[in-house]
Parts: sequence; structure tokens; C-alpha cells
Amino acid sequence: MYLRWADRILFVWLYRRFPRTLDAITIVRPETVVRWHRMGFAAYWRWKSRPLGGRPWVDRQIRDLIRRMSFENPLWGAPKIHGELLKLGIEVAQSTVSKYMVPRQGRPLQTWKTFLRNHAEGIASIDLFVVPTVAFEQLFGFLVLGHSRRRLIWSAVTAHPTAEWLARQITEAFPWDEAPKYLIRDNDKAFGSVFKARIRAMGIRDPPTSFRAPWQNGCVERLIGSIRRECTDHLIVVNEEHLRRILAKFTAYHSGRTHRTRARSNALAMLLHIRSLAGYTIDMLESSTRNHNSAQATMRISVSCAYHVSMKVGTSIWKQQGARRDHG
Repeated sequence: MYLRWADRILFVWLYRRFPRTLDAITIVRPETVVRWHRMGFAAYWRWKSRPLGGRPWVDRQIRDLIRRMSFENPLWGAPKIHGELLKLGIEVAQSTVSKYMVPRQGRPLQTWKTFLRNHAEGIASIDLFVVPTVAFEQLFGFLVLGHSRRRLIWSAVTAHPTAEWLARQITEAFPWDEAPKYLIRDNDKAFGSVFKARIRAMGIRDPPTSFRAPWQNGCVERLIGSIRRECTDHLIVVNEEHLRRILAKFTAYHSGRTHRTRARSNALAMLLHIRSLAGYTIDMLESSTRNHNSAQATMRISVSCAYHVSMKVGTSIWKQQGARRDHG
């Protein structure tokens, strides 16, 4: 190591001032002194840059909610989830949402099931099925099914399904402002030129299915199977009017079934309302017989009767409302 005159004078002064300094310097290398300086520099600026509070911790429930929204809605980004959280009254930064989102590799691709569900509002399907009569004749039932909620839109009966008759049924099933965009049908010869012209005039596209491929029109085929298993297989049809009444009753029954989300929610709301009425009846009877011990047995019987009567009345009201809504 090269020393200048100023360095020599400094070391002489240090030795004169502190005689033990020479012993300290002899056991430390210059590289050690430089390393100590670097460590002190890093420690100083680490202390200088220490967090003085920062952002508050996000609650665990909010973090779980962000992850759940991100996982169940793969097409949503941070801005969309941030906007939905603001609608719920949860004020967090968009960068916080990005921090706790579920990481993904690229944009997720939707499946065919999701694609068809997104377009179900504009799709309907039609089909004919055969029902034997008591006189060994054949009647043809015509069904129109909406894919949005699997709703049976229209049903009709005839002994001779011509193209003109089918075109008239489509016109009655779909008013001009409620016609679907796509109509799924098979390659039956009954769907002739008159039927196709009426469909195109209404702005409906009707791509036919492949030959001998009923699975391509699976929704209405499943409905026909339900009609046969639950209705026509247990009856002997007399004539067209008889079959028409059977299909009308099945339509009302099908519209009120709880396999549909809207019907299930309505049924749950009606059940809760009935239970609240029954609870109110129980409270009134208990308050009126609180001071009459001799009437406890009568109260139990009255409560049971009131509960069952309210259940039956509520169920009948719910069925009437469902039938009125679908046929009104």
C-alpha cells in the first residue's frame, strides 16, 4: 500500500496521540475496514428507509372475497372486481385487488357449455312426438321449448302435421317481438317450404340437425322423455281434445317444478312466508292461552291445524300464480 506524506503525518499524529492505535491497525486489513464501511452504509440506509406505518392490513374476509370473485369469474380483471367491491361498500385500492387476485397463466378459454349458456336466451327448439289413441290411431304432439330456462313455451296436438299448420303454431308461439334468433329442429319432411318461409320472414335461423342424431336436439328430446315417463305412458288417450288437455296440465306442472331456478326461489319465498304466518298464529294462540292452563291441549291442536291449513293454502296459491304467469 502506497502512503503519501499526509498519510504518514496522520499516522504519526495518531501514534503520538493514541499509542495503542498501532496494535489495533496491525490486526485489521484494509479490506475489513472497507467491508465494515459498506455494512454500516447499508445499515444506515436500511434504518433510514424503514416503514413508518404504511398501508393498513386488509381484513382476511375481504382478501378471501377478492380471491373468490377472481376464481369464480375468470374473465374479470382488477378494475371489474374493484368496481364490484365499491358497490358493496368495501373501499380498497385497485392495486390491493391485483395483489390478492388468483394468479393465472394467460386469458382463460370458455368451454362449449359456457358458450351455449351465454347464447341460451336466443335459442329455442321444436319437435314432434307420437302418441297412440284408444282407436289405434296416431296423434302428433308439437312442443316449443325455450333454452333460457327450459320453459315449455307452446304445445299443440294434431293428427296431420302439415307445413302450414306448423307455421301457424310458430306464429302463435312467438309474437313478432319475442321470436328467438335460432330455432333447432330435425329434418322431418313436415317442416316444408311454407314453414321455412315463415321462419325466415320472422327473422329466425333454423339450422337442422344431422340425420339420425337426436342428441343434437337434446333439450326437447329430454322433455319428450319426461312427458312420456311421467304422463302419457300412464294414460290412454281418447282423442285430440283429450291429449290437448293432458299437455296443458303438464305445461302448468312443468312450469312450477323446482328444477328451474326461478321456481325454486319462488317456492322458498312462499315457504318462508307460510312459516312466518304459522309462527304468528302460534304466538297469538300462546298469548291468548297463557293464563289458561286448561286450554293447552286445545292450543296444540289449533296450532297444528293452523300450520297445515296455511301450508295447503300457500301451496295452492303458489301453483295458481305460476300457472297464471305462464299462461297469462
